[in-house]
Amino acid sequence: MMIRSGFLALHHWLLPPLCLLCGTAGANGRDLCADCTADLPRNHNPCLGCALPLSLSQSGLCPQCRLQPPPFERAFAPLVYQPPLDYLIGSLKFGGHLSHARLLGDLFALSFVESGLAPPDCIIPVPLHPRRLRERGFNQAVELAHAIARQHRIPLVVDQLQRTRHTTPQTDLPAHQRRTNLIGAFTVGPQLAGARVALMDDVITTTSTTSECARTLRAAGVTDIQVWAIARTADP
Repeated sequence: MMIRSGFLALHHWLLPPLCLLCGTAGANGRDLCADCTADLPRNHNPCLGCALPLSLSQSGLCPQCRLQPPPFERAFAPLVYQPPLDYLIGSLKFGGHLSHARLLGDLFALSFVESGLAPPDCIIPVPLHPRRLRERGFNQAVELAHAIARQHRIPLVVDQLQRTRHTTPQTDLPAHQRRTNLIGAFTVGPQLAGARVALMDDVITTTSTTSECARTLRAAGVTDIQVWAIARTADP
């Protein structure tokens, strides 16, 4: 532990953190300054089911979760997918800026501590199809999960949930087609039976991807499923 602390201190001395948004000195050892941290769009009043941001007059579950409960216990997304967060996530996902994943993972890990939620047995990133993984070169959900798994000492499992069917990207489809696009796209190994898992993604939009993953995990005997993402869109 002392060796690691010394290494981190040396690293910060040689390469001090710089804000990825404005270029000034970072705060609290992160590549984000105090002012930009304060400006992040917080998800202050989320739906207790899908984490959809609710108005101050609402509480509990959103109308959709009341009508049709999701196939997971709850979702946790501490931020709202708005500027400047969309820049940080987009630069990671489509620009390969992996330093953004470290920052976003650290922010999620801190928010998770503040939430008081019980930690799962393991974290499972939403998988990419092998073809998409070759094209992009990395899975942004895995990169985000690394920081969280490291800080909270939660096992990271990347080989049990697999995407076996290549599909049209969800962002290219309207909401009603997203709900059927991924049916049968995932498989899961038997080692997770009885486990409590967190399913990690970058952004929750319609919950179509995470819901299909959750149904696949549930069929394999997973007993408790949290859905984690750094951000939730403001519209269902």
